[in-house]
Amino acid sequence: MARGFHRPENARSEAERPPRPPKERDLLSISDIARELPSLLEAAEKLKRLRAEQVFPRSLQDRNVAMVFENPSTSLRSSFEVAVQDMGGHAVYLSHTEIQSGREGRIADSARVLSRYYDAIVYRAHHWQDGVELARWANVPVINALDDRERPCQVVADLLTLKERWRGRFRDRRLAYLGDGNSLLNSLVLGCAIVGLDLVAAIPEGHRPTDSLLAEAAGFARGTGASTHIVADPKEAARDADAIYIDGWAPREEEAEEARCKVAFRGYTLDEAMLNLAHPGAFAMHDLPAQRGREITDAVMDGPRQALWDQAENRLHAQKAILELLMRPRGD
Repeated sequence: MARGFHRPENARSEAERPPRPPKERDLLSISDIARELPSLLEAAEKLKRLRAEQVFPRSLQDRNVAMVFENPSTSLRSSFEVAVQDMGGHAVYLSHTEIQSGREGRIADSARVLSRYYDAIVYRAHHWQDGVELARWANVPVINALDDRERPCQVVADLLTLKERWRGRFRDRRLAYLGDGNSLLNSLVLGCAIVGLDLVAAIPEGHRPTDSLLAEAAGFARGTGASTHIVADPKEAARDADAIYIDGWAPREEEAEEARCKVAFRGYTLDEAMLNLAHPGAFAMHDLPAQRGREITDAVMDGPRQALWDQAENRLHAQKAILELLMRPRGD
């Protein structure tokens, strides 16, 4: 069992849980901020401009943010820590070795304790349900940094990058995705539908998103006119795209599963030939870290037709906007 919060089988039911005081919003799925997403992207753009001018709004002055990570991540940790510090707050990193496990580590108990110390909790979890449980018991906002179902913060940064490159216009643009039907794609499917961006995702059979998630995206798309198509051929997805997003395919540790992945994802590598199937002005994206030569070639990753480093920077500005949205005082 993965290390982290303990989930006892005899946990109390929802009906037995005591009422809690009202709190600010949580961000577990990107759909939680569907209504605010356009204005959130504008706020992130503004925060990025201000930082370039060495202006730092102190919107989190003297507020404390816990970063609970069950897996390490250099970029996630760095971007959240700098975001909180830029806005006058304090970020405290808690790794999996510092999270209680065993009988003393029930999620409900940890949520109530952390709520007494911190003004928000950023949680990188192994399991989606653990984040849901943490948010259910916490009296402060819980932000899903990454779990096995969604990566909403990453996709806000991705949409910010696309908005910059396309001068604010998502409509009549086409994003291609090549890779696994993982938590990144789940948030990307929802996020694109929310902003009105067409998405064509190439995913091998057996790796595709659930029907329920695609149905949720279709609900958003009815209001924005976006389309989502799932195909098996990466070249079909890449053809005539305005950007191509490549992500890794896992697992990489088990030899038998690794061999199956090599077969399933043969032909999915983003190289210059794949990029040339897209529009001449199209560019490559990756959420990083990337396995060079496996997911994306050096020629694309280090070439002029990529937005990888803008994506990486934009995590900082997107996460600032998210923190401001979720932590602002009631009535603002």
